[in-house]
Amino acid sequence: MKTKELHVQGVPVSEIAEEFGTPLYIYDADVLRSVYQRLRDLLHPAVDIFLSLKANPNVSVCSYLGSLGAGAEISSMVELLTAQRAGIAPEDIIFLGPGKTPAELEACVAAGIHAIVCESLEEVLQLERIAVETGRAQVPVLLRINPDFHTKGSGLSMGGKPRQFGMDVELLRRSREVLDGLDRVHVRGIHVYMGTRFLNADDLVHNTRQILATAQDLSGQLGIPLETVDFGGGFGVGYFDNESDLDIERTAAGINEVVAPFAEAHPGCRLINELGRYLTAWCGTYVVRALYVKESQGEQFVVADGGTNHHMAAVGIGSFVKRNFPIRSLTRYADEPVGTYTLTGPLCTPNDVIGKKVALPAVEPGDLLGVERSGAYGPTASPGLFLSHGFPAEVLVHDGMPHLVRERDRVEELLVKQRLVDFK
Repeated sequence: MKTKELHVQGVPVSEIAEEFGTPLYIYDADVLRSVYQRLRDLLHPAVDIFLSLKANPNVSVCSYLGSLGAGAEISSMVELLTAQRAGIAPEDIIFLGPGKTPAELEACVAAGIHAIVCESLEEVLQLERIAVETGRAQVPVLLRINPDFHTKGSGLSMGGKPRQFGMDVELLRRSREVLDGLDRVHVRGIHVYMGTRFLNADDLVHNTRQILATAQDLSGQLGIPLETVDFGGGFGVGYFDNESDLDIERTAAGINEVVAPFAEAHPGCRLINELGRYLTAWCGTYVVRALYVKESQGEQFVVADGGTNHHMAAVGIGSFVKRNFPIRSLTRYADEPVGTYTLTGPLCTPNDVIGKKVALPAVEPGDLLGVERSGAYGPTASPGLFLSHGFPAEVLVHDGMPHLVRERDRVEELLVKQRLVDFK
């Protein structure tokens, strides 16, 4: 019987690979829509969902989520231009990050975005100067707060210890005189981001409760309105065998229970939940083609045409123990595993291991293999220029039609920016 391969919206993965080449990322728009819509249906209507572009900055991915109702949280000049080209309205864009350049601040002011998230009082004062110099009557900002409560359950904590991000609550409480002296900068609320990869609903509910309480407390102490409160995001995705996926129904129900009385007490306040990984991870598959299958000291290796240069997240950076993302044979998608293979890429480093001892059906040269749940932090968090291989193609499948949404880097393009010195 013929082995059944993976189909994406009815399109065989082999056809996509043949048309666009490998390695490549495939994004399924149906999955993007279902994840967003499910979350939108579950969350309190007072909560706006923003895509954090750092997770997946592809302009078509951003545009599609924007068409569904998502705003954009950005952190660079290119991400600002991406959000604009994707059709995200200025009032649905916020810009954050600890090291904004004057050019980025000026671009945000000119674009009239919803808010610039200030990470220090110095940044607030710099915006005051920019507003005066450009004749801008009002520049809206959020103050990013490092709260004085602790969180737990995060894969990467952003609060409770010294950080380059935001302003400590205690420092801010002593700074009302500075805020009262602002003329052009309008502080419209606060922003708090506690961490990422939360997989326990109780942790997210706890964070939301504490953040909203802190916002209300600071509003009174500092005399700032609560027009907007961004209570972060950090919804996790289970990648590894010992992890369970976040119970999104329980998470949303708990957050709604906290949000409802706050929204009633502050009916004009915009609440923002910024999500990157949770919105985009599920839709993506990193597809590589097996070049060789070999044995070394009793271990089976598959050497593929793509590796950690395109998917550094699969290495398990930050983890003491290497664990595998979910990896499947796309060529033999319906077949049961018959053995274990270590999946590696083409790089000249022993660290180029995408999956260690992965249970797979028989693998032959030419087979397509896929790293699933890879729609977040793929190319954006990978050293694509290592060994000058360049970045892979990206394809979005929408309404049964594959669309090339990023061309792969080509040899001549990788060399065009280099300059050869004449040493004669």
